[in-house]
Amino acid sequence: MQILPGVQAVKKLLAERSLKHFISQAWEHVEPGTEYVGNWHIDAICEHLEAVSRGQITRLIINIPPRHMKSLTCAVFWPVWDWINTPHRRFLFSSYNQTLSTRDNVKARRLIESDWFQNNWGDRVTITSDQNQKTRYDTTKAGFRLATSVGGALTGEGGDIICLDDPIGAMDAYSDAVRNSTLQWWGEAMSTRLNDKKRGAYVIIMQRLHEEDLTGHILSTETGWDHLCLPQEYETKHPHPIVSSLGFKDPRKTEGELLWPEREGPKEITELKHRLGSMGTAGQLQQRPSPPEGGMIKRAWWKFYDTLPTKWDKLIMSWDCAYKDSEKNDNDFVVGQVWGLIGADTYLVDQVRARMDFPATQNAVISLFAKHPGVSAKLIEEKANGAAVIQTLAHKMPGIIPINPDGGKQSRVAAVSAYIEAGNVYLPNPLGRTWVNDFIEECAKFPAGAHDDQIDALSQALNWLHNRRVIRGKVNQTQQGTTL
Repeated sequence: MQILPGVQAVKKLLAERSLKHFISQAWEHVEPGTEYVGNWHIDAICEHLEAVSRGQITRLIINIPPRHMKSLTCAVFWPVWDWINTPHRRFLFSSYNQTLSTRDNVKARRLIESDWFQNNWGDRVTITSDQNQKTRYDTTKAGFRLATSVGGALTGEGGDIICLDDPIGAMDAYSDAVRNSTLQWWGEAMSTRLNDKKRGAYVIIMQRLHEEDLTGHILSTETGWDHLCLPQEYETKHPHPIVSSLGFKDPRKTEGELLWPEREGPKEITELKHRLGSMGTAGQLQQRPSPPEGGMIKRAWWKFYDTLPTKWDKLIMSWDCAYKDSEKNDNDFVVGQVWGLIGADTYLVDQVRARMDFPATQNAVISLFAKHPGVSAKLIEEKANGAAVIQTLAHKMPGIIPINPDGGKQSRVAAVSAYIEAGNVYLPNPLGRTWVNDFIEECAKFPAGAHDDQIDALSQALNWLHNRRVIRGKVNQTQQGTTL
């Protein structure tokens, strides 16, 4: 059916003024043969991206599950729509994988070169013939779009809008090295590339996969960011509520209400949660680094004591040392724990946790032993400052045992999690002891938490205790009947 000229003019005007309308009209030219199914979350993303184009928002984070049109909306439709009115705009787009950012560059270029777009806005947006590649193309009005990857070369280019779409892959989220390199790339390269520091904009679209991913890093160290957090299932007490300068709020009211049920209903989400597991569901679907009940170690598994036993089969110390002096790395903690074993049950008797350099670490080992002279084995991981502590104290303090752990951190925690789940591991009553609650939280967030020093000392102690032959003996008199 032929569209009347007046109707066509109205549709064109709607598409120019509204990203939402632009997407609904452009959809068939990007995803032919696929029905477009709109939803309120797409409208919300469009509303915030429009505010970025207007200069109303200059810092925007969008956390959303996969397969919810985040890349198509933010990396394909939006920059093309933006160019209708600002063809001089310069965009930098990046993803953890160059292939992904190139893919969206190509899709956007095909949309610009489509008959539909050229018939409507070809007089405004034209790609130059001398700079028209998959990873970089320019407009005749001096705008450009450059696609790169996290860690990729920028060759001195700056942008008016810098957009990061999935800066880290789901498979790399638990890698300290990959996360740290991503944050370093952001801090030293991408975050310095705005052409206009006052009016230029950053847009970050990603899933929440770790407490110290780029979203977590930014929200904990910077202010002034709009945060559009859209979990798959609505949570009335989500730890990261929407922060929108536009006043937008999640319209859902019912706990567990799905984000886009027309596309992914209860059956599909149940199957997906089964495949992802609790950690994947928490990060990729719910936009929280760890499940509410905890990850590998659930909050409800812990047992507590008010009074310690009067004798132990074994009493040991377990130390996890920092890699650098505290003044060089504010994130590294040194942790020393005292653990007691009686029968099948293990008790956390005491803990020291602080940022320490090597001399302070050495003094802390000596002091904790002086406080608990019944300790026999002193387990110290032979890494970081631990190697120097072992070398210094080996002939001054009896029972120092260097530990070279087998496998990765997750495998070591998995090896002892059954003892905790079975109710054989006791902590001091947390009432009035904030450090115990902090300990529980670190364990619950593992392996997606910001710190793992306490859980490293825990897994080291439990793995050693439950794989050693012990002899029942009496505890030192100073510890008999100790009440914490």
